[in-house]
Amino acid sequence: MGKIIQIVEDDDDIRFILGYILEDVGATIETFDCIEAFKTRRQNADLLILDVRLPDGNGIELSKCLKSSTTTSSIPVIIMSAHANGNLAILEGKADAFIEKPFDLDRFLLKVKSILSLNEKK
Repeated sequence: MGKIIQIVEDDDDIRFILGYILEDVGATIETFDCIEAFKTRRQNADLLILDVRLPDGNGIELSKCLKSSTTTSSIPVIIMSAHANGNLAILEGKADAFIEKPFDLDRFLLKVKSILSLNEKK
């Protein structure tokens, strides 16, 4: 895959599992436990995966901010949550996809690969 994927997720276990399965398919993974950590170490990525409920903010708002910036608007965003409405995440957060927690890892990987593949064709 050779892509950079950044994950903003406050749950250590979910962050570890997502990082592990995505590294297994050849992606370089950068994980962050909060928005502040993401903002201070952020660099260009091929995909962002954002949780909604974070200790210092909201992934939907972060996505909306990133999608409104000319420097980050083209980076695909997947928002995931056990609590948020998928339509709201996509419409308000301008996300490219929504994944409801808990999720099947195989379906998660298919969604990631699909989004990365679509972005390559642009």
